[in-house]
Amino acid sequence: MATSTTKALTGEEPPAPPGTSGEKTARRRSALLHRLDVKGAPFAFVAPFFIVFAAFSFYPLVYTSWISLHDVELATLDVMEWVAFDNYVELWGDSRFWNALQNTITIGIISTVPQLMMALGLAHLLNYRMRASLFFRVASLVPYATSVAAAALVFTMIFERDFGMINWALGSVGIDPVDWEADKWPAQVAISTIVIWRWTGYNALLYLAAMQAIPAERYEAASIDGASRWKQFTHVTVPGIRSTIVFTIVLSTIGATQLFGEPLIFGQGPNGITGGADNQYQTLGLLLYEEGWKNYQMGRSATVAWAMFMLLVLAFVAQRLIKRLRSRTS
Repeated sequence: MATSTTKALTGEEPPAPPGTSGEKTARRRSALLHRLDVKGAPFAFVAPFFIVFAAFSFYPLVYTSWISLHDVELATLDVMEWVAFDNYVELWGDSRFWNALQNTITIGIISTVPQLMMALGLAHLLNYRMRASLFFRVASLVPYATSVAAAALVFTMIFERDFGMINWALGSVGIDPVDWEADKWPAQVAISTIVIWRWTGYNALLYLAAMQAIPAERYEAASIDGASRWKQFTHVTVPGIRSTIVFTIVLSTIGATQLFGEPLIFGQGPNGITGGADNQYQTLGLLLYEEGWKNYQMGRSATVAWAMFMLLVLAFVAQRLIKRLRSRTS
């Protein structure tokens, strides 16, 4: 049986007389119900998706961390020997890990910095009114839509030592052929070229969408003040899309840390897993694969995976600290 207050709130019973305590109570409860309806409904709708996301996100992290504390082989995953933090200690003293970490950082820098700068310039050009602008915007997504395998195979032939197009162009101007796969820095430049080609257009469209959200009044005011196109770009466009630039930097950092397909296919065989004969371009992703699926040591492989995760966490913390320091100084 419903109470009088419930009936009053639902309209089944006349509200309390004005000015009485019953009317105030009814108003408070009505306001509370309104807040729950307005603010609580979205959370109630999204909560199941967050629960599913958390289940599929945190379970691999927890399970991988548990495996990293054991000596486990790929053929017998159900047989685990507790070794505590021995895998982490061995990884800390493993020269291959530090080499892979250095290669991951250098390839990440070589591929990310030119990629984002080119994407910013391309987005600035696409932001102008031009003929067939839709065609150019769609064309910029073609490299992103291309599979990693196809792109890596094509660029592997382009950078081939004896019959590659790059060495042919270098030879036409009197430069000796470069062994792009055997030498460390040429190999990293070639792999970075694949990454740049695939992701520049994607980031350019992100920048373009952010640029189109900048109010036109800002450019008009800057033009009235006598600002040139370059000053409008540096003082209006770049500050206006700063959050998008940070977002692409985060995405590029994550992608660089997880780089796997491009160097694997670039190696053309067994050398792809080891990152070359001398591990000259082996990344953390390749080291993870080598430990788990070539050496069958899943415990060490899980340790490398957690090292990659902690590297991303440290990069995120460093970015937040730099942002706070800049806000304090400004």
